[in-house]
Amino acid sequence: MTAARPPASRPRRRFLIGTAVGLFLGMAAGVLIGGSVLMKGDDREAEPTGGAVDRTRTATGAKARAIDRDTVIERARSWNPGTARRVPYSQTRNHDGYRTDGSGYASMALGLRKPGPNTINLASPALSRRIGMSELARGDLVIDPVGGNTARAVVIFDRWADSGRTSYWAYQQRAQYGTDHRVVRHGLQPGDDFRAYRPVNIRDVASGQDTAAPD
Repeated sequence: MTAARPPASRPRRRFLIGTAVGLFLGMAAGVLIGGSVLMKGDDREAEPTGGAVDRTRTATGAKARAIDRDTVIERARSWNPGTARRVPYSQTRNHDGYRTDGSGYASMALGLRKPGPNTINLASPALSRRIGMSELARGDLVIDPVGGNTARAVVIFDRWADSGRTSYWAYQQRAQYGTDHRVVRHGLQPGDDFRAYRPVNIRDVASGQDTAAPD
């Protein structure tokens, strides 16, 4: 009488169990590796000097250091706007670690993480809040976040150019030119997409035309 053969499914069960264990170990390793990548990506860059650390995280994951309005303007001037030493405009190059386009220039002036968030992120609640054009004070931003990267734009408000507030002086990184300081009407003309924004890391002080931002 021939002895009974062991069930043919046993090797298959061993294969399936081994495969399941391998998948489990692979997933566990992936979680550990993923965790280390997230931790590495969350490393903080050196923060600008002066001011207290703001609790709000930027769109790139770093904490935005509080900055006063005079410092924002000083930093904007450091790229020599409107002079022969101005920083040329480019969406691919960097200067002092920041992109040399409009959003990179504004990010540098505000002391945000290098190379700077793009225009859409500058207009996000993580980095700024909407205000009325009449509320603009030095260091605030006027942003057009609509359209592609060649249509969006951002300027740094400096001061009103006339008593009727029909135009204002602004710092900007202007295409085909570079850093500039000139009179503009962005946000004041019917139908345009520019809106006023107050950076969340602006710290108001009792000087000049600064206006205290609500908590």
